[in-house]
Amino acid sequence: MSVVKMENAVKNYKVGKMEVPALRGINLSIEKGDFAAIAGPSGSGKTTMLNLFGCLDKPTGGKVFIEEHDVITLSPDQLAEVRNQHIGFIFQSFNLIPVLTAFENVEFPLILLKKEGPRARRKKVMNMLAEVGIAELADRKPSEMSGGQQQRVAIARALVKSPDYVLADEPTANIDTKTGHEILHLMEEMNQKLGTTFIFSTHDPQVMEHARRLIKIRDGQVESDER
Repeated sequence: MSVVKMENAVKNYKVGKMEVPALRGINLSIEKGDFAAIAGPSGSGKTTMLNLFGCLDKPTGGKVFIEEHDVITLSPDQLAEVRNQHIGFIFQSFNLIPVLTAFENVEFPLILLKKEGPRARRKKVMNMLAEVGIAELADRKPSEMSGGQQQRVAIARALVKSPDYVLADEPTANIDTKTGHEILHLMEEMNQKLGTTFIFSTHDPQVMEHARRLIKIRDGQVESDER
């Protein structure tokens, strides 16, 4: 069962009076439970693909389906709702809110969903911080944590709302190799334990080695798709 798929997806960007193609007719389906890496050189289109998967942009042509909904037909408010309800995000720069503690950063997506009271949210957040191994850091702010610890907070934040899939854009870019290995191992555990689908954008060989599915793209087209 696919959680997100592209059918002949095209994306062009305007640079002055010129139209520059970023994706040239992508056909790709990400299945539930995938641990997939999208790899390619700079300018290959991998970040554009992640933006379309994340409802952060719409295709110029073709279709992108999330939960069987064609993204191109959705309004900005509907796209925001899809992002809130169905998608978790992990960024290379962590993107934690600096004035909030680890607990508050992880709690924030649950507050946006408006589905649970404070007590239920607290239990869920503390359980997730424990899952990623940093429950004791709940009261610390990002400036009081290492890069690896901040990325664990980001993973907890992405997973706490039980998304259909998680998009990770170069998740090992700002941490050292040893910490990167630990973070990837943690995400593998979460993938197997929770069944959450992970989609990475990367040029890091370490991420490619951990991926159970490797999708290579070049010049806006799928070059290979290996499982």
